[in-house]
Amino acid sequence: MTPPPGVTGTLITVAPTGAEHAKADLPQLPTTLEEVLETARRCEAAGASVVHLHIRDREHRPTLDGGYLRAAVEAVREATDLVVQLSTGGSVHDPLEHRLTVLDAEPDSCSLTCGTTNFGDDVFLNPWPFVAELYVRAREREVVPEFELFDLGHVATLRRLLDTHGLPFGGRVHVDFVTGVPGGMPATTAAVMAGVAMLPEEVTSWSATGIGRGHLPVMAAALSAGGHLRVGMEDNVVFRRGRVVEHNDELVARAAELARLLQRPPLTCAEARELLGVRERRRR
Repeated sequence: MTPPPGVTGTLITVAPTGAEHAKADLPQLPTTLEEVLETARRCEAAGASVVHLHIRDREHRPTLDGGYLRAAVEAVREATDLVVQLSTGGSVHDPLEHRLTVLDAEPDSCSLTCGTTNFGDDVFLNPWPFVAELYVRAREREVVPEFELFDLGHVATLRRLLDTHGLPFGGRVHVDFVTGVPGGMPATTAAVMAGVAMLPEEVTSWSATGIGRGHLPVMAAALSAGGHLRVGMEDNVVFRRGRVVEHNDELVARAAELARLLQRPPLTCAEARELLGVRERRRR
């Protein structure tokens, strides 16, 4: 696993909204375009270099409407230097054909989940034909995929993708271990390290996400093993026992502080683009 020459430090991705939490339960959850922009600016200042976006409509419900997606991508790209990554997972209830249209919004990056997984009482559906089609389309659109691995079997699917279709656009292979989802791999150091040991040699960087209580243990495990981080209210809404997260930048700032303490300071947005092989789409 060899990162690009000269790129050291920690990639911090912020996932500020997600598709699971309700605005009525968490008024501080950024769901409007104005809130997303304010969050993006503050999280960039706190140390994030990638923003992973799920979009909501005017009623604060998850949506894959192309107009909403394009508006968010363009606005965040204009207001910040962040790498803009759109979720192609949407909600677990979104049809597969709708999820493919996310690429029409021309993000810098997109999530690409490498297999189906139980998701609490629901099923997050990602059959092989869909995964392969999304991969090929992303390369044709010059969008860099982030391979989301919810279980060890997903690592094998990543291997199959690379063997069948070659490297993604940009030539880098960045994966994110999503741990702690009920039905997926647990949020433990052992689980993360088992996944890292299985990664194909083409992988150039990896990060880890701990859902809920797994947030801090997985963050520590990833940093200590040379990995990168994803934080945000999509994955965790409790800052510490008895205190709910008030803003996503709190989670980014804590991740950045830990990275600096371990002498792996946060990457700049320019360094993140080099690490991931992202194409320049900003009009500047």
